Amino acid sequence: MLSMKTRYAIKALIALARKSERTPVLISALAEQESIPKKFLELILLDLKAMGMLSSKQGKHGGYFLRLEPKQITIGQIVRGIEGPLALLQCVSQTRYERCSDCPDEKLCGLRLVFKDVRDATSKILDNTSLEDVMTRVDVEGRNTDLMFHI
Repeated sequence: MLSMKTRYAIKALIALARKSERTPVLISALAEQESIPKKFLELILLDLKAMGMLSSKQGKHGGYFLRLEPKQITIGQIVRGIEGPLALLQCVSQTRYERCSDCPDEKLCGLRLVFKDVRDATSKILDNTSLEDVMTRVDVEGRNTDLMFHI
């Protein structure tokens, strides 16, 4: 399950990506718009800045803004940056591999084989879905709900 921190990070990044201009957004405005506790959002935005996804500007017209284009930020990068590896088992992790202490033969471990497939499928979806893709999908779904058919 995704933590609230990751969910809020994705929501905040989508909101910033929706701005056509890359002008700074106040934390308080973003927190109110996305219903995210302000203090928690401050910590999340600092993490996203450290990951290179955001920049900030201090002063009267300061705030946070996307450092990269929405098409350059994937959901996989966000999830890994906040949660860590996507793998549910360490023995299938690409970045934090560790052999399971209770496994006599990794090559024949059914659990490992299944969870490697889960990791691969999850990675394929998240690493190929950018913030731009999410915004497009939301827009398409929004248009689809506006359709009304009468018989």
